[in-house]
Amino acid sequence: MSTTAATAATAPRTRARTGGPGDDSRLLENILGWTLVVALAMLLTQTGLI
Repeated sequence: MSTTAATAATAPRTRARTGGPGDDSRLLENILGWTLVVALAMLLTQTGLI
């Protein structure tokens, strides 16, 4: 086994941060999602598509 393979095998596994929202914005995400749903429903109702 080479030294790089041994180092990679023993290295701690940490999750890479991708820059996405954290877990604390779940409430805000739900509120914005439902606001979008309501706005789309109002738009479709006003245009007579529903």
